[in-house]
Amino acid sequence: LPLSAAANLRPGAEQKVVFITARVHPGETPSSFVCQGIIDFLVSHHPIAKVLRDHLVFKIAPMLNPDGVYLGNYRCSLMGFDLNRHWANPSPWAHPTLHGVKELIIDMYNNPKINLEFYIDIHAHSTMMNGFMYGNIFEDEERFQRQAVFPKLLCQNAEDFSYSSTSFNRDAVKAGTGRRFLGGLLNDTSYCYTLEVSFYSYILGGTASAVPYTEEAYMKLGRNVARTFLDYYRLNSLVERPLAPTPKTR
Repeated sequence: LPLSAAANLRPGAEQKVVFITARVHPGETPSSFVCQGIIDFLVSHHPIAKVLRDHLVFKIAPMLNPDGVYLGNYRCSLMGFDLNRHWANPSPWAHPTLHGVKELIIDMYNNPKINLEFYIDIHAHSTMMNGFMYGNIFEDEERFQRQAVFPKLLCQNAEDFSYSSTSFNRDAVKAGTGRRFLGGLLNDTSYCYTLEVSFYSYILGGTASAVPYTEEAYMKLGRNVARTFLDYYRLNSLVERPLAPTPKTR
């Protein structure tokens, strides 16, 4: 189909938006490789990527802390701020990237033609193994249960993603993070997660041996994150399958 025929671009169509950010902590380099995997997959010619582009709008900010990365900082920005604690009231002067992204998210949230369905912030973890997620806690039990669907599906698609390490919390120390702040701002059809991936290795299910992460393995996790949206939105039937070879007749 031509690009203009994509479901999310038809006049009057509601746009389902997936918003992804990464590298708010400059020392967490694996997050950039995971994000690269997501981007490379989404712009590829893969049949699944085409279906995702036709039905969803992906907004990606691959580096929220470029000055911190440039300086070689581990956690802070040029101004010495941990940006992931300033989502509640980011300053356009002291936290410009956060301020800009937050303004964009709020504008999309207030647009009746846009449904901001996912926010995923990609990080790396220095002590835990595997990939895993942090989610939010809600009083509404049904919303809390629905929030678990995406990480469960991701666990089925990615051998290095651990649902057992995924947790849902509202610790006070995390109140200024993107996941916590946006989880409280957006409505009950939006899901906000922190995606964590180990700095060093993952353990395959049923084994006790650790497999060291490589750049390619991080990017593979990113590809699997993207593919999981196909399962979540039940778009599998729309993927073009290669024609089966004609069986030989006797």
